[in-house]
Amino acid sequence: MGKKNKKDKKGKGKEKTALKTEKNADKRAKKELAEKGEDDIERLIAEFQTQDKKRVQVVEEKCNPPSPRCNMTLTAHPTKEELIMFGGEYCTGNKTYMYNDLFFYNIKKKEWTKVTAPNAPTPRSSHQALALKQGGGQLWIFGGEFASPTQSQFYHYKELWVYHIKDKAWEKISSPGAPTSRSGHRMVHCKKHIIVFGGFHDNVRDYKYYNDVYAFDLETYSWTKLEPSGAPPAPRSGCVMAAIPDQTKVIIYGGYSKEKLKRDADKGTVHTDMVVLTTEGKVKDENAPLKWKWVHMKQSGTKPSPRCGMSLAVTPGNRAVCFGGVYDQVEDEEDMDSLFFNEMYTLDLERGKWFPLTLRGNKSTNTEKRKRRKKKNEGQGDGIDEEDDDDDEEEEEEEEEEEDMEDEDVEEAEDDIKKLKLDHETDVQSQDTNSSTCDLGNVQESSQGSSQELGQGGEEDIFKVTMGAKSAGQAEDIGEGDMDVEVFIPPSRMGALMTVRGGELFLYGGLCEVGDRQITFSDFYSLDLHKLDEWTVLIQNKQTLDWDESDSDDETKGASGGKEEDDDDDDEDDDEDDSDEDIAAILEGCDVPPKSEEEDVMSYFERNKEFWEIQSQKYFKKEDLKVTKRTITKFAKELCQEYCDQ
Repeated sequence: MGKKNKKDKKGKGKEKTALKTEKNADKRAKKELAEKGEDDIERLIAEFQTQDKKRVQVVEEKCNPPSPRCNMTLTAHPTKEELIMFGGEYCTGNKTYMYNDLFFYNIKKKEWTKVTAPNAPTPRSSHQALALKQGGGQLWIFGGEFASPTQSQFYHYKELWVYHIKDKAWEKISSPGAPTSRSGHRMVHCKKHIIVFGGFHDNVRDYKYYNDVYAFDLETYSWTKLEPSGAPPAPRSGCVMAAIPDQTKVIIYGGYSKEKLKRDADKGTVHTDMVVLTTEGKVKDENAPLKWKWVHMKQSGTKPSPRCGMSLAVTPGNRAVCFGGVYDQVEDEEDMDSLFFNEMYTLDLERGKWFPLTLRGNKSTNTEKRKRRKKKNEGQGDGIDEEDDDDDEEEEEEEEEEEDMEDEDVEEAEDDIKKLKLDHETDVQSQDTNSSTCDLGNVQESSQGSSQELGQGGEEDIFKVTMGAKSAGQAEDIGEGDMDVEVFIPPSRMGALMTVRGGELFLYGGLCEVGDRQITFSDFYSLDLHKLDEWTVLIQNKQTLDWDESDSDDETKGASGGKEEDDDDDDEDDDEDDSDEDIAAILEGCDVPPKSEEEDVMSYFERNKEFWEIQSQKYFKKEDLKVTKRTITKFAKELCQEYCDQ
């Protein structure tokens, strides 16, 4: 009998040790879950499946707008003037709720309908969805994740589902060779295929980011893992991805990934490269397997500063509109400040060229405001000395002439933006991190492009957009004079849902942070892509913020008996009183800007950011503390939030 191979024996020993380590980790995890009173995540999912089996008929009902949620999908109906929303999650700070609701939004009637059909997918978020015309209309969904109520467990899906819109029926597609379970991936329709790229998998103990790409054949219902030639993009999730209609070409930009440096330290990377997945050569035989390749595209124009969580929607003319995003600035391991954006960009998908997208504003509204200002000035003229009358009249005439010139410039700029002509444009090198930053709606761009400032003392939720020096993304003949146009812009955020239907761009929800609290937006807007004048508010943002701090302290208190818990409640009341007193002391003698009832906290802060930053700066100066500007802004947000919560 021959001797056993020592290498094989050594390899089996390592495998055995790894299995034992994983088994022990599972035991510890189950013990921790038992202490929290939370079931195993697979059991939680099984409970949803059991409840769903009880449904035997389709239920359609008119309803209010969806409750606040994020990481769902919003897809344009393939044949009707409707939008389709599915899934999502909502976190209150110490509890997470998962959804598998299916909503239809009628664009013309502005009505929501909830459809509950048997055999639906279990709740999930960070999945992907797309809609096709075939078979009477289909909604395809792949992947996503399920989080336990305490977010101590995550389950990633690798399921492919299709909702048959005409028949109102769900179908789970079982086909071998599917991508591994993941979330944060991207999915597009390209010719006769569904293309899936990237994403990540996180089981709390470990994580992995992907850069693989799969194609699902819509005719044979089969998966194929593509092996493109050329250098692939780095693994990532949360990128933007778009297929060029009528071309076998997919554009990938940006994204996020992280890697372990040591046991408790990770390094995050915000990607800013652009890669194209396309076929090699001309396709002569449509039945032959396609050969794919990766091509790294050189970007030009006014490129967005580094960010992740940016939203994208494909528009006619092989272009795409991008909105928002976030960039984390890390000073040290414990100090990180997140910059949220509300900038808009247009991307030429065929050439990889970026253009800043500036809205014109409603001409009739601006004209009416000028009339009101003129009338006000005339009213204030009563009682003024006659010797000043001539000067005032001259000033008014000059103002009217300037305003007329501004209107002409605005119209000309709007035409240039809509046409996006490239006759006199110059390529611009990629911007650095500081070239275009935005903090909660306050946009400041370099001289390469236009700049946006928060209008002080203006109407609610209105930003003052100053179109200054000619940007590289604009045509030569914009106009020499500056022009002020009052335009509403949705507050800064990441992860907003965007889609296009019937010449309109729709934007729904997203996330933002104020201090340590996460804000889940539930607002809804539309923008006419032909006029590009201003956003229409379809649903105002929810004013209240449901955010609870960690409940670990409460659990500890509860274990010590009822009397001690009551004492702690008194302490909490005392803490709240102390907090109120601290705010009152900081704001003593200040003329705090008024907040209207219908205005949410985020919009109020953005409108009065300068005031709250001044109070924050005074506080640190009084305490003789030297802090960074980001810390001042962060405390200003928290101060504003606490003041509004009183």
